[in-house]
Amino acid sequence: MTMTKTRILAAIASLAALSGCISLGGGDPPDQLLTLTPSVSIPAGAAAEGQASAALAVQVPAVTQRLNVTRVPVTTSDSSLAYLQDAFWVEKPAQLFRNVLAETIRAKGNRLVLGGGELEYAAQTQLSGQLVDMGYDAGSGNAVVRFDAVLELPDGTIRTRRFEESVAALPVATDVGAALNQAANTVADAVAEWVG
Repeated sequence: MTMTKTRILAAIASLAALSGCISLGGGDPPDQLLTLTPSVSIPAGAAAEGQASAALAVQVPAVTQRLNVTRVPVTTSDSSLAYLQDAFWVEKPAQLFRNVLAETIRAKGNRLVLGGGELEYAAQTQLSGQLVDMGYDAGSGNAVVRFDAVLELPDGTIRTRRFEESVAALPVATDVGAALNQAANTVADAVAEWVG
């Protein structure tokens, strides 16, 4: 076999191996991806200024493994869980929720909000917490968002509060996605009032 034929066969074998690496589980990619969109937003050109020490940093909330994926969990009983068919987030739920939360607080004008990069660590007020649930409850037929907020103030005081919203939805991806977006925005609005 000539050197050229050997190289061609090696290249074909490499492409075949690569196609196995980028497969999405052997199935077709989803027709659409779900995301969260803030119901309020700051307009283009809006500006804010202040001292970093007086700003609020909104951290990505902690999650359990059931939410540390790009699928929508479905609670089927007290001890069992499934994932909603054809429902895939564009990125992990904790990051999506953090983005809605930060944008809502900014839009309300209550605080100078820092996010991303090293600057957020200069803020002496930190909003963190745990995203306890962002999924579908099959028993009640509701999409549920539950967030345990932790607010750390500059004087060292720590305040906590649980926020929760449920929205009725049919157990299909588009309906649950819209209901979770509505519930996440309701929770974000309540958190913005609380930190303001």
